[in-house]
Amino acid sequence: MIELIDVCKRFDDKEALKHINLTIKDGETLAIIGGSGSGKSTLLRLLIGLIKPTSGKILVDGVDIVPMDEAGLNKVRLHMGMVFQYSALFDSMTVGENVAFGLREHTKLSDEDIRAIVKDKLHLVGLDGVEDMMPNELSGGMKKRVGLARAIAVEPSVIFYDEPSSGLDPLMTEKIDELIVSTQQALAVTSVVVTHDMASACRISDRIAMIYEGELVAVDTVERFKQIQDVRVQAFFHTLRTVK
Repeated sequence: MIELIDVCKRFDDKEALKHINLTIKDGETLAIIGGSGSGKSTLLRLLIGLIKPTSGKILVDGVDIVPMDEAGLNKVRLHMGMVFQYSALFDSMTVGENVAFGLREHTKLSDEDIRAIVKDKLHLVGLDGVEDMMPNELSGGMKKRVGLARAIAVEPSVIFYDEPSSGLDPLMTEKIDELIVSTQQALAVTSVVVTHDMASACRISDRIAMIYEGELVAVDTVERFKQIQDVRVQAFFHTLRTVK
């Protein structure tokens, strides 16, 4: 579905990403891990077309999105859902209005159809009957769920998650992980999860890709990834074990 070919990204004199070659398979969940400043968030912004690479190609269903203008990118983004790190809900809108936002912006569906979709997607994320609540009435975990409901309302073929467990306690993190897995299974979407949480990455993903100082240093299935002897990979595991 998505292929990065020799992608580089430079900000002034800093080389944020160096010759990234990566294929994200249709229907898989890929976790992109790395420490702060590793380049993983830059990679996510490239994938959704918020920034352009300095060089290289990014193919979505075989079409290079790098030379596209904003109108072309918007057509591609219609097939993408984004779950932001801090939910990014509109504070002045109800939960229902937040979930319906993309539908109202990009479709000609009737109000009745939109209400039905909002109800269905909130049910899918375990939030029945909250349409009239405001974001400030929700817990952090509930906001994450509303953010996911908004992302899947437009029936995307790929969902991007930016640090979905950020700011959550371990119990809620596991619940969000379960939700990511169940959503992928229910909708058969491709999921790309950017995270620094190795435990979470192991729970949710089919494969893990690790970015270190702008380089893609390892990509493999969860079980094989754990056996990689690269010192950078092992150091990341060791740091997590030490913190815990």
